[in-house]
Amino acid sequence: MASYPSLFCCGCPRRRNSNSINHNNHTPSSSTSCFSSPSNSSYHRAPHNWNFLNFSGVKSIWKRKSLKAEAMSKTQGNLSSPRIIINVEDKPEHLLVLVHGILGSPSDWTYFEAELKRRLGKKFLIHASSCNTYTKTFTGIDGAGKRLADEVMHIVKKTEGLKKISFLAHSLGGLIARYAIAVLYTSKVSYEQTDGTAVSPATNFKPYSSNDGLIAGLEAINFITLATPHLGVRGNKQLPFLLGVPFLEKLAAPMAPIFTGQTGSQLFLTDGNPDKPPLLLRMATDCDDGKFISALGTFQRRVLYANVSYDHMVGWRTSSIRRESELVEPPSQSLDGYKHIVNVEYSPPVLSESPHFLPEAAKAKVAAQNEPNTQNTIEYHEIMEEEMIRGLQRLGWIKVDVSFRSAFWPFFAHYNIHVKNEWLHNAGAGVVAHVADTIKQQDSAPPIGASFFCRSSLTV
Repeated sequence: MASYPSLFCCGCPRRRNSNSINHNNHTPSSSTSCFSSPSNSSYHRAPHNWNFLNFSGVKSIWKRKSLKAEAMSKTQGNLSSPRIIINVEDKPEHLLVLVHGILGSPSDWTYFEAELKRRLGKKFLIHASSCNTYTKTFTGIDGAGKRLADEVMHIVKKTEGLKKISFLAHSLGGLIARYAIAVLYTSKVSYEQTDGTAVSPATNFKPYSSNDGLIAGLEAINFITLATPHLGVRGNKQLPFLLGVPFLEKLAAPMAPIFTGQTGSQLFLTDGNPDKPPLLLRMATDCDDGKFISALGTFQRRVLYANVSYDHMVGWRTSSIRRESELVEPPSQSLDGYKHIVNVEYSPPVLSESPHFLPEAAKAKVAAQNEPNTQNTIEYHEIMEEEMIRGLQRLGWIKVDVSFRSAFWPFFAHYNIHVKNEWLHNAGAGVVAHVADTIKQQDSAPPIGASFFCRSSLTV
């Protein structure tokens, strides 16, 4: 059993000794022996009448030529000279896809991408998605998800040597990425109860515990979202710039499609026919539209970064997949080395029933669509929110709370969290460092499967 340092720790002190985390102190792998110097015993002393060659440097050139020939002969024709080995080692094997949010573009990731490249090295191919720029994000989460899936497959097909894949998404990009991975998913699904007993079809209880499927034919490693509205934006204070005023929240739902198209309807859970579940509810389970929960469960680690306050676009509850009763005021102090990261906890998989769209939910949806008022709007969202949480909590999630309360511009929290602009939103540099170390730690750790538990440290 190996223990990994406390990037993700539950029940441990909020502030940590900076000496306890050293992400750059990795044990070299055995492959580094390819670059070690050969033993002196493999060379013969030159006759004394060749001494003049030492001065001219010709002898050293002759030795290098002999060494190259010797290496090629030992491999029986395989090209394994040091130059070729270096080129092979430099080839990326881990695809990291960056997905921007609504009205966004690849330039939103300029600072983040540069930091990831600097910290992660050449084994990562970092690709900022460009298929859903600006108003293309208004065409619906499903349409944008399919375009993202096509883009990812194009990258995978044209890049040799890829073995792993991860996603890092901001805001709406997290929902687009969730749809895309369902399109890219290939099966080998297994649902098991935590006690090892068989799942009863009658009860339909399915806690997700393991999945050896693939995403785009690659091993799925990290699925990370930053301020993503996983539960939609409908309901009390889920869209914070409405200030929690019931009248404004009532008007927002019917007005959203006018400004943000099909995506607006999907975020407010009013899309589709009255008798059909909204897209975000369908994305909390496996259904005819896609194996959404199976695709998420394929990833070895799922991480939610959520703004505790000052995020005018996405509320704390929806971005951290929590119920109102589960929101607890986090510590005011940041974790050592990661400014504005105030809390990290692991929520293990919960044995729960698959989400449903019951007749009362359909009735509430009709009322919310046709005669929106404060009462039926709240009733419909409470039903939908509970069902979505029930579906998503069958997976384990790492939840990282971020607070920009002490930042110079706290009201930029939604863009600070991924440093959209290096000059305006640089308060999020600590979040970027935490994300990079999260990815680096997981990539260097042994596989831990689709589900793991966290106590004082990660144990595998």
